[in-house]
Amino acid sequence: MSIEVLVPLLPESVSDATLITWHKQAGDTVIKNENLVDLETDKVVLEVPAPESGILVKILKNDGALVVGGEVLALLEVQAVQQSPTTSTPEPEPEHEEADIPLSPSVRRLIAENALDPSLIKGSGKEGRLTKVDVLDYLHKKNLQEAELIVPNHKEAPLSIGLPKVEAETPAAAKDKIENTRISNLRPEQRVPMTRLRAKVAERLLQAQQNAAMLTTFNEVNMQNVIDLRNQYKERFEKKHQVKLGFMSFFVKASIEALKRFPAINASIDDNDIIYHGYYDIGIAVSTERGLIVPVLRDADQLDFAGIEQSIVDFGAKTRSGSLTYDDLKGGTFTITNGGIFGSMLSTPILNPPQCAILGMHAIKERAVVENGQIVIRPIMYLALSYDHRLVDGREAVQFLVTIKECLEAPAHLLLNI
Repeated sequence: MSIEVLVPLLPESVSDATLITWHKQAGDTVIKNENLVDLETDKVVLEVPAPESGILVKILKNDGALVVGGEVLALLEVQAVQQSPTTSTPEPEPEHEEADIPLSPSVRRLIAENALDPSLIKGSGKEGRLTKVDVLDYLHKKNLQEAELIVPNHKEAPLSIGLPKVEAETPAAAKDKIENTRISNLRPEQRVPMTRLRAKVAERLLQAQQNAAMLTTFNEVNMQNVIDLRNQYKERFEKKHQVKLGFMSFFVKASIEALKRFPAINASIDDNDIIYHGYYDIGIAVSTERGLIVPVLRDADQLDFAGIEQSIVDFGAKTRSGSLTYDDLKGGTFTITNGGIFGSMLSTPILNPPQCAILGMHAIKERAVVENGQIVIRPIMYLALSYDHRLVDGREAVQFLVTIKECLEAPAHLLLNI
């Protein structure tokens, strides 16, 4: 009996998806719920599992194809695998089966593009998980080994050292990419298509600059009391809640307090209407290998510090495994982005439409400040609030940022629940 492998239903805001990589070929045996193919949308990578165990008899959509919800991707023969004997002459097996090695979508894509056997690559991640760095290191060593065999017999070996070896890095299924690669002496160039996520991010950021009257106001906050409070309670906090106490929960709590005082900053514009949101869904901007994504903390005002920190940890795990869903990303009334983790000292964050404001955190640096007429050294962070001047006045924006500053410099009233 043949059954169809279908594209899962896509949200209303997503019209189609791009087929990235098939993990099985026609004639391969598949197991129920085993991932068959990855589909890329504007926000996430979707995995399409096998609906039943059987044999993949025919693939109808190839890599790079645009597909819509409910479209047929392949045909699966269920009876074939059920009628085949379950025991056969055992064959030598590698130390690790490919299916036993947990692979994220980005790692699977890199392995497929280079026709690699993941069982030959040693994983450095948790529980032996292969990371992108592991695969890139393996490719680098593999290319070096091949270069040692090629260079001695090459008449122009000195000029070829250090140049990418396109044939070794590109599988037969991706030969069309070679046509887009130009190498001239020591000035290599490579043209690659923009991913859907990167294209969507570019579209939304350009839209934010074109359609909003965006301004940014700045302030600085003395982080000494937050650091002292965190150091004082972090061990008890982690012991009780099984999650570490970070800085982001303080900023989420302080932002919610400020949003309650200035509801216009938690609002959005819809044509000629202003929508005031009576809830607080806080987006946390995260930089990934595929681009910028913003998972959303739903009803963040109802979460305690432990709930916020655990949600952030869960988002991080989903981001690394490529398992973020549309529900994790949709909506949001206010966004926080932390360029400080990369060393940024000051920046002007861009709005995340249709939201009307975004808070930018930056690196904490010790600075000389004046307190009670004395020069002292304190850990200082610059804060930036970008806002849509069509909805938010400068007075509200400045007072909003001052409120966050006051909450962070006197954080005792922000309940830690320990």
